Amino acid sequence: MEAIYYLATARSSHADQDYQLLNWQALQPEEPIVVGRLTAQLETNDGRRQIEIRLIREQQRGSATFRREALVNRRKVRLMDLLGNLRVVLFLPQDVQIITGSPAKRRRYLDITLCQTDPVYCRTLSAYNKVLEQRNALLRQIAEQGRGRDILPIYTEKLVHLGSQIFARRAAFVAQLAQEAQRIHYEALTQGREVIRLSYLPRLTADSLSRGDGETIQESSALADWLNEQQDTGRIEAKFQQVLDEIKKTELAGGTTRIGPHRDDWRFWVDGRDLSSYGSRGQQRTALLALKMAEINWMAEESGETPVLLLDEVVAELDEHRRALLLETVQKAAQSVLTATDPGMFTTAFLEKAATMTVENGRIMADTSVADTSAADSPADEQGDEAAGGPEALLEAES
Repeated sequence: MEAIYYLATARSSHADQDYQLLNWQALQPEEPIVVGRLTAQLETNDGRRQIEIRLIREQQRGSATFRREALVNRRKVRLMDLLGNLRVVLFLPQDVQIITGSPAKRRRYLDITLCQTDPVYCRTLSAYNKVLEQRNALLRQIAEQGRGRDILPIYTEKLVHLGSQIFARRAAFVAQLAQEAQRIHYEALTQGREVIRLSYLPRLTADSLSRGDGETIQESSALADWLNEQQDTGRIEAKFQQVLDEIKKTELAGGTTRIGPHRDDWRFWVDGRDLSSYGSRGQQRTALLALKMAEINWMAEESGETPVLLLDEVVAELDEHRRALLLETVQKAAQSVLTATDPGMFTTAFLEKAATMTVENGRIMADTSVADTSAADSPADEQGDEAAGGPEALLEAES
């Protein structure tokens, strides 16, 4: 499951560093070799293709480093050009940290989801991060040495242009996601008992540096609505530039860029209260389920294909009603991968439609007992339909 997610997003769902993905024995050779390889055969609406990521261990200045290579149909491409070939939605028990954790976790969620469907956004985000790093380095140089003020406007102009595009895309995305999540939460998950609201909180105001939290959130929510109303980024750029001019002295003194999409946030509200602070564990899980199901619907509408669903021990976290609703969504998907330590949490009817496998000592083996039962109970023509339907992803991993 982690391998599938890595192929789709070029990020691990668990590890912080690439070397943590590799077998320790693969780290021993001193010569630069390919020590990790993931490849998948995909069948989508656009036809068949093969995608691949390689992790290459190299020695630089006496220490080992890792370089990644991406390939599509055996041709090397930029890493960001790999994104969008395979689209996934991942469910993890620890995903509740998206709600309760730091703003960085929530920005990461936005970026991973958008980069799977919007290559323009992904390229813009990459360029923005590079300009941000260069501008911050220049601000520190000015603060420490007093040199470089004359070229600061060049980096500021680039930052404003790229950042405004990110602001606009995030505002539109969150607005679309919020509408669908609210509907699912109200109609399907709580039967009209609770109302959630998902708010984008862009960091595009100088006042947010000094005012209280309540005022900041209210102003940021209104600003998100304004961003979503803009037909082009010209007015957004003008506002971004204006605010940067207002806090120029603060940035020069601190040596860092104080506003921009790199400091954005978004939050859930239930009946007017911040879910991260006042929601129960059950309410947080329910909101997260609504978010993920909304993400599935949004990604399917954007791409024309249902993403591959990855559910890692999530079913055990849900009550019977929410479990049934999630499994119903799973069965509508073209392809899903679920893990569990207790098969008893799935109904017999659900297992009969699934290909089940057992993992023992690092090896994956087909569970023939369930497969045989399913084959005996299913007409031959129905089995053929199951085998031919939907996108197919076959995974091979080597280390």
